[in-house]
Amino acid sequence: MSMPELPEVHGLCMYLDTQLHGATLTEVRINSFSALKTADPPYSALEGRTVQGARRIGKFVCLDLDGIFFVFHLAKAGWVRYTEHPSSAGLRMGKSNISARLLFHRPSDDAHIGVDLTEAGKKKSLAIYVVRDPQDVPGIATLGPEPLSPDFDGAAFAAILKSSPQQIKGLLRSQSVIAGIGNAYSDEILHAAKISPFAIAKSLDPETVARLYDSLQEILVGAVNAAAGKPSSELKDTKRSNFRVHARTGLPCPACGETVREVSFADTSLQYCPHCQTNGKILADRRTSRFLK
Repeated sequence: MSMPELPEVHGLCMYLDTQLHGATLTEVRINSFSALKTADPPYSALEGRTVQGARRIGKFVCLDLDGIFFVFHLAKAGWVRYTEHPSSAGLRMGKSNISARLLFHRPSDDAHIGVDLTEAGKKKSLAIYVVRDPQDVPGIATLGPEPLSPDFDGAAFAAILKSSPQQIKGLLRSQSVIAGIGNAYSDEILHAAKISPFAIAKSLDPETVARLYDSLQEILVGAVNAAAGKPSSELKDTKRSNFRVHARTGLPCPACGETVREVSFADTSLQYCPHCQTNGKILADRRTSRFLK
């Protein structure tokens, strides 16, 4: 299962903004109180307020309701289900994959609409915050720069890499270093740049750093454009359909035809092409051997 990352969350925010802008939040139902991370202001304070917009901050979705913000992070298995025909039935506490249900009235067409935050699986990590300022959310306050921001140029990226002894795969995924990139898109970016996931960031030469920056921009912009205008129900399939190596273990690399390989970790895995990225070397599995550089 692949965590929603910058492109899908961006597409989701665009879709929610289109559907909810100007709508009044009539009711908030929290079905998983472990997901609600804040108590002041109370979530009931959102009721009766109007949606001024939806935007992405890193991997967080932020709904502005007249200056109080409903912020959520979908974690690994969370998603959003939008409906034009919301159920009036009560939610059975802890007996559903629905963590929260938001009910709205949209005056522009007198529609009653709903948004469910869902989370599959037994491990529950979806997080909800009701705050007066998005920066009050700990995960937002510590975010690194936005990779698609105009300020995030090649020089800024090179400066980050130059000082880091981290492996490049881990650095790209670190939200405090660069916001929004996760396991899937870091695989895709490194494949496009023809760089080993285990290469040390500060060891990359200027030409390689420039190639990596260009690949990062190309992959993220392409994925954001692919997600634009899609309803929430289609965004996950759009994401999967564009992968070249991620989640394609055992399949041929679309660039060279070599078999895509995998390295497994305790709770995740990465995919790469030996021909394109590691000069033909098969990377060792961390569980049995040291990393190959």
